[in-house]
Amino acid sequence: MSGTATGPTGEAGDGARRAAGPPDSPDEVRRRLENVGYLVDEGLATACFLALRLHRPVFCEGDAGVGKTSLAGALAGMLGAPLIRLQCYEGIDASQALYDWDFPRQLLHLRAAEAAGVTDVEGLEAELYDRRFLVERPLLQALRIQPSVLLVDEVDRADDEFEAFLLELLSEYSVTVPELGTLRATTPPVVVLTSNRTREVHDALKRRCLYHWFDHPGFARELAIVRSRLPAVSARLAEQVTALVQALRSEELVKPPGVAETIDWAEALDALGATELDAELAVSTLGSVLKYREDTERARSMDLSAVLALRAAGA
Repeated sequence: MSGTATGPTGEAGDGARRAAGPPDSPDEVRRRLENVGYLVDEGLATACFLALRLHRPVFCEGDAGVGKTSLAGALAGMLGAPLIRLQCYEGIDASQALYDWDFPRQLLHLRAAEAAGVTDVEGLEAELYDRRFLVERPLLQALRIQPSVLLVDEVDRADDEFEAFLLELLSEYSVTVPELGTLRATTPPVVVLTSNRTREVHDALKRRCLYHWFDHPGFARELAIVRSRLPAVSARLAEQVTALVQALRSEELVKPPGVAETIDWAEALDALGATELDAELAVSTLGSVLKYREDTERARSMDLSAVLALRAAGA
């Protein structure tokens, strides 16, 4: 396992905002990420350290639910910086990701000027494209707010044109707004790009980044993640849930569960008041961990009691 969140993501809280300066080694990156609830191995800690030192994006690929998106939130918490998220989707274009003009406010300003008898047409036109009417989208926010962590989530869902635009922006960390000129980040944001590999992202963008593949964790690391994220869940239940998820991943499933589903399952069982798991309870709560009919049918055909017995025996 490369890295998995064990704490909340999103903008850094007040405590995180008081964090110290940039880490001076991969080992310090690992320790500080663990302090905000995100467990990493040496490879990912090194990639994050180099991203901070060299101002290069980290490109994260892997199955859904293995902690790619959560890495950005953890870095934001570690650095005490705001997390700015751009969710990619089919058809997204530069204006939706970069900036737009607030046309309703511009129109109100124009009407107010006309009512006040303003006759300086050129001056009024210049006022309409003042910074106060600029609507900043995530990419422009990340260039302006310093320091910041920019998450470009599921970049594989965007098209080739947007990918090319993104490559140019990440190479220069600047953008030209015709009405305002060139806006440049004096300190580049920390950038995390994620891909679920629904399509291959072009090599040009990958070459600009530090690449890291996120795999599913082994039993010990996944158990540590569950225990860290859900300390109120009984140790016995956490072990059993983790063992069952590991067994499910060894099957030919449409969508193997990620660590996020492991945590969801343990949390659901704890909400039901369970302190340990049996096959009947596991089957009745499969909807917390598996999301396809074919996968739940496959799980029901497994000898879940045998898996739990092996874990009880310490196998």
